[in-house]
Amino acid sequence: MTDLPVRIRPEIAALPAYRQGRQAAADAFKLSSNENPFDPLPGVVEAVRAATTFNRYPDASAARLRARLADRYAVAPDGVHVAAGSVSILYQLASATSGPGDEIMFAWRSFEAYPGLAAVAGATAVLVPLTAESGHDLDAMADAVTERTRMIIVCSPNNPTGPVVSQAAFDAFVARVPRDVLIVLDEAYAEFVTDPDAVTGAAVLAAGHANVVILRTFSKAYGLAGLRVGYAIGDHRILDAARSTGIPLSVTAQAEEAALASLDAEDELLERVRHIAGRRDALADRLRAAGWDVPVAQGNFVWLPAGDRALEIAEAFDAAGLIVRAFAGDGVRISIGEEESIERIVAAAASVLS
Repeated sequence: MTDLPVRIRPEIAALPAYRQGRQAAADAFKLSSNENPFDPLPGVVEAVRAATTFNRYPDASAARLRARLADRYAVAPDGVHVAAGSVSILYQLASATSGPGDEIMFAWRSFEAYPGLAAVAGATAVLVPLTAESGHDLDAMADAVTERTRMIIVCSPNNPTGPVVSQAAFDAFVARVPRDVLIVLDEAYAEFVTDPDAVTGAAVLAAGHANVVILRTFSKAYGLAGLRVGYAIGDHRILDAARSTGIPLSVTAQAEEAALASLDAEDELLERVRHIAGRRDALADRLRAAGWDVPVAQGNFVWLPAGDRALEIAEAFDAAGLIVRAFAGDGVRISIGEEESIERIVAAAASVLS
């Protein structure tokens, strides 16, 4: 762009803004943002309503939530970092580790915010193609590590395609990466995983890898997408560096109360997650039966590898009252929503093939 009123870094001026999943009309299903389709639990709503001291700043460190999570993961409280969504922590870690001349690596296609965080940090994004099965090629990623590599992101389950990284593959990958390179295991959809061989943050933490940070969120399984709460578990020295780059006071008191109440109601919430995972598996099977080559789905979404037809197919879903997420040139991601949407999804998916 040449008509900017002030001098902007060229790589930022050229960077497209993050594009949120489109909203849906009242008579359509919004399946574009991987949101939890269930309404918030009453106890969570009550906890938020009770947090009315809007005239006061929140606890900048979310100390009560950090302590609760520290107990869960058997780490010290300073080994937990809470921020306004896990993507905020990704930006903080990128800023803390990487700058001009450095490299941030991730699989592609993966979460669409990853290229942007490298650009904002001033680093170079290194995109390693997915396998034919739409999963991470960790051998190729390890081969691509250079002296400039500062941060590697592994997304499991991978958004938007769905497959997980196995524990064995992740362990072998960590063994090949230099110990002074940060590895972030982005587990935004971990609660939906049913594959017993999948990597788990708990197992990684137990292995004691000081250069690995685990990233989790309350937005998906816990249904707090509108309140923005995510957290990281890892070596406190890495998390201290992330904390130093973050915007102070970004986690509201209401968000912390909602997260604590969600942990109190975890059994009920995870029962909902089991329903969503079952709905996902049933939908994936029906889409495969209709002729779609749907990859293994382990998040709360399924992926249609539509290639150059992605935008066209998304328009057909739109016409059927289904707002999905198209990734031009690659495919279409369909979030698992209400049970009533399933028949409409299957019909639309079959119609575009025929």
